[in-house]
Amino acid sequence: MTQITRMSSARLALLLSAFLAVVVAAAPFAQAPLLRQGFGGPASTNPQARWFKGNLHTHTVNSDGDSTPDDVVRWYRERDYQFLALTDHNYLTSVDGLNAVHGADDKFLVIKGEELTSRVGTKPIHVNGLDVSRVVEPPGAATTVFHMVQGMVDAIRGAGGVPSINHPNFGWAITPDELGEVQRTRLFEVFNGHPTVNNLGGGGVPGLEETWDRILSSGKLLYGIAVDDAHYFKRPEDPTAPRPGKGWVYIRAERLEARALVEALERGEFYSSTGVEMLSIDASATSLSLAIKTEASSKYRTQFIGRQGRLLSEVTTPTASYAFRGDEGYVRAKVLDSNGKVAWIQPVPVGASGPK
Repeated sequence: MTQITRMSSARLALLLSAFLAVVVAAAPFAQAPLLRQGFGGPASTNPQARWFKGNLHTHTVNSDGDSTPDDVVRWYRERDYQFLALTDHNYLTSVDGLNAVHGADDKFLVIKGEELTSRVGTKPIHVNGLDVSRVVEPPGAATTVFHMVQGMVDAIRGAGGVPSINHPNFGWAITPDELGEVQRTRLFEVFNGHPTVNNLGGGGVPGLEETWDRILSSGKLLYGIAVDDAHYFKRPEDPTAPRPGKGWVYIRAERLEARALVEALERGEFYSSTGVEMLSIDASATSLSLAIKTEASSKYRTQFIGRQGRLLSEVTTPTASYAFRGDEGYVRAKVLDSNGKVAWIQPVPVGASGPK
């Protein structure tokens, strides 16, 4: 009898150990944000969808980075990112071997990408092509910034990719009016972690958030991503270097697969961040609500922003909600923590005059 009791205890301990392992493995997703009804329509209500953290703009030695693709991917993999797009200048870095080594179902994925790079006069024009099927050549000489950007977007679409317009204020290249004219794209960088891309504007040129509000107010729906635009992984202490870990997105998708992720981006099923994390986001036809995953060292404020960048409401509690009146045009949210981190929640069109 004693022997049977010991065996049962051993089995019980084994079962308990297995149960705890499952609980621990599931823990990273227990605090994942819930989007009960999303920005982009019916797909947002799918209960199988989850949130995945990743960076959409990264360089290697295949263009002007300082590290090999393997080293770059390893950096993100070891810091709990779940996906990474490699976007070398005018070069499509192969990701098959990288995924064979570093990829894992539902845990980590490398997405192929390319940063189309050219100039109009002295102005640098850069547009990312995400999940393109082949190398995409930038258009030939263009006489205007608009024609160059539009040509890049069209070329990316022709290769089955999703375009994202990069750092409009880098080299003061793309004005708000030029950006607003571009068709067949939903994405631009509202934040880029490179130290010389002029996110905040200056000298009479608007910052990227003001640019965003101008375009949304004109009736064009545009979503804002945050990226680090990392080039240098071997200069971690150099503040002048474009380093990793500066900005990222959380995408809500049914699965960790390239096409599912980029399609979710185009529906606005994501939020952008430089460090603020969300517990929940609830967008409906009548309101926008959210809850912040707080840190003990920080205090928070949430700004709800409408047409022409007007501040509609500011809330200082970890949960915040705004009920639509119907005349806002759109409502987006910005969460700021007291130590400088930010999250950008994508705009929800409101009323007949909302952006489309």
